[in-house]
Amino acid sequence: MTHPCTYFLLLTNRDSFGTIARMLKIRLKRVGRKHDPSFRLVVLESQRGPKSGDYIENLGSYNARTDEKTINGERVNHWISVGAKPSDTAHNLLVELGIITGKKVNVLPKKSPLVKEGEGEKAEAPASVKKAEAPTVETATEADSRAPSQAEAKVEA
Repeated sequence: MTHPCTYFLLLTNRDSFGTIARMLKIRLKRVGRKHDPSFRLVVLESQRGPKSGDYIENLGSYNARTDEKTINGERVNHWISVGAKPSDTAHNLLVELGIITGKKVNVLPKKSPLVKEGEGEKAEAPASVKKAEAPTVETATEADSRAPSQAEAKVEA
């Protein structure tokens, strides 16, 4: 039996005498139609693509439209204990459901970092970059009260 900290599972190969070390991943496999995303949480070898259909076990499902999540937490913990490593998105899903503990992982590209709540476009710029204050806008009644009427303008001219 391998140590639980290793990220592979020794699988026996019937064609030859011996064992083959293979890394296992827990990842999402898309099964929904166009514009209707739904996923299966599956265990598969890390070398195989999720669309290959050659997965070891189906651990549950996640419907992205209805936000419905049905995952067998006991089996997930079993596969993690034997060395399967979840992908970043699967890790975030499992943390959200409370199946595993830890912090969520940033899955966004490095060019677009996470924005904390309260920050963003409304964050205050440094003093050297601040724009000049915008001029105040007058309403039509204020402009009329200050400008001389047409009759007064003719008399003055």
